[in-house]
Amino acid sequence: MPPFTKSDLIWFNGELTRWDDARVHVSAHALQYGTGVFEGMRSYDTADGPAIFRLDAHMRRFAASASYYEIEWPYSFEQLCAASLDVIRANSLDNAYLRPLAFFDSYSFNVWPKGCPVSVAIIAVPGRPYIQGGPERGVRVTVSSVRRIDAASLPPFVKACGHYTNSVRAVQEANRRGFDDALLLNYKGEVAEGSGANLFLVKDGRVITNDADASIVLGITRDSVLQIASDLGVPVDVRSLTLDDIAGADEAFFTGTAIEVTPITEVDGRPVGAGKPGPITLRIQQSYFGAVHGRLPQYHTWLAYTRQMQTV
Repeated sequence: MPPFTKSDLIWFNGELTRWDDARVHVSAHALQYGTGVFEGMRSYDTADGPAIFRLDAHMRRFAASASYYEIEWPYSFEQLCAASLDVIRANSLDNAYLRPLAFFDSYSFNVWPKGCPVSVAIIAVPGRPYIQGGPERGVRVTVSSVRRIDAASLPPFVKACGHYTNSVRAVQEANRRGFDDALLLNYKGEVAEGSGANLFLVKDGRVITNDADASIVLGITRDSVLQIASDLGVPVDVRSLTLDDIAGADEAFFTGTAIEVTPITEVDGRPVGAGKPGPITLRIQQSYFGAVHGRLPQYHTWLAYTRQMQTV
């Protein structure tokens, strides 16, 4: 993702705070040990004003991640949903990327974070493509030498700050080698996901993706695409994925809040299918963007509007 553009205000510990005043001490437990959890959300412009895509689902996952690491929010679920909408309004944003974050703050260098206060922030910045031009032209990826974290050591389904050093290593390697992103294998040698996105393949008119047992994050965009594909009448298979599956795929694409629906056109120098965004990928992508921008009535329940929707 290109460098973000600062917004004016961040929701920080219950208040809208000027960007430069939202500070954390260097002794914060989360900075020392990675003990924080986060979400990624987007808002989009619609005919009824800005709306956050699947706010409730993202906040439920945020709560589940926090619970796993015993991070007790000092705010209610409803307060954080309202704060997410507030920070969009306060910064006069429409298409935006939001980053809710909860973490153990400064108190002790003990690995056990007992006694550390919990800080919560919701950051919103103008939204940009994760990989410039990716949704239109597709991206080139490489299979990483870095393996995806395994449930025997860390829960892959939790969006914890410290977990993402795994992804950092993979994408550093991929970028150094001239690729846009990485594909990570799990401990079984199966394909898991990208550095920050779920993977879908298309073969013989069927959409294929993997599940939690592949050491993936269960993406909100992934879930949305599964529903969209079903609504479009595209058959869906959920099963493990191998490198042979990728080699034989007609199409491939990433899904995620940041990357949205982005075609994969090449893996380690070999084209996927025709080496360009495929027809099923483009159909799903078109419906996805129709949904997030409020153009498809059947998906209006996925949108949380910053102002009350107009009624006829």
